[in-house]
Amino acid sequence: MDTSTHKTIIINSDHFSDLEGFYKEISLLFLKDEDWKVGTLDGFNDILYGFRGKIIWKYSEKSKQDLGLGLTKEFYEKKIRQGKPFNVELNQQKLDDLLSGRGQTLFEILVEIIQSHPKINLKMQ
Repeated sequence: MDTSTHKTIIINSDHFSDLEGFYKEISLLFLKDEDWKVGTLDGFNDILYGFRGKIIWKYSEKSKQDLGLGLTKEFYEKKIRQGKPFNVELNQQKLDDLLSGRGQTLFEILVEIIQSHPKINLKMQ
């Protein structure tokens, strides 16, 4: 990825409705010439380190719903059921926080990851 220029990436929520679809979309946008694909939240965070520019999240309200409470609950429940290599206690705490209204949805986590990179300007549409 050329980090010397400022780019604009458009995440189109019409192209996905779950986390796996989001990862596929991100892989197409950021890693089209690479051998690996994004498949985790950490992997998504990692690919943003070399990016400078603007990310426009089109139809972000759709993603807010799609990647909201229901899907996030399933996300944590799956990790708890699977156990290792996942930290069951940590994921149970995150699920409890989510269900009590204190936790973040997947959408909120993704937005926070993007916003944690100072060279990226996120715009929701």
